[in-house]
Amino acid sequence: MSDFTFEQVLDQLEKRKGGYYYFHIDPQTVEQLPRKKATRLLCTVEDQITYSCGLNHTGDGSFFIILAGKHVKKLNLELGQPVKFYIQPDPNPLGVEIPEVLEVFLSQDTAAQKIFDALTDGKKRSLIYSIQRIKNIDKQVQTIVAFIEKEAAKASAKF
Repeated sequence: MSDFTFEQVLDQLEKRKGGYYYFHIDPQTVEQLPRKKATRLLCTVEDQITYSCGLNHTGDGSFFIILAGKHVKKLNLELGQPVKFYIQPDPNPLGVEIPEVLEVFLSQDTAAQKIFDALTDGKKRSLIYSIQRIKNIDKQVQTIVAFIEKEAAKASAKF
């Protein structure tokens, strides 16, 4: 697995584009990644913080990855400051762990498993993040059922 090491000044998108802190990733680097622009990444900043992320388009053929404001604060970084970071492909293609409640649900419902398997990685992450915000297991299951039923209805509407 290849690591790519960079040193760049910390930059920030315009407020109308989200105002995110970010690092620029050139197209040549992206071409070397296993799944090109669809590769999930682990980014390590200043050898202190490692987080999962994805590539975003700049619109001109280049890409960027977002650095959360909480990480900027934790590392005491400032705009324009040189920052060392490296990226590597995330061994977990989703970039997030599947919650136990979802694993158990899918293992008991083969139809739901087929629907889940057909989802894009982004939709899978969306479901996982929505489940993680809920503490009550019954409500987590309700969320899973509603999500799967909605996706099943979409799939059947296409035919």
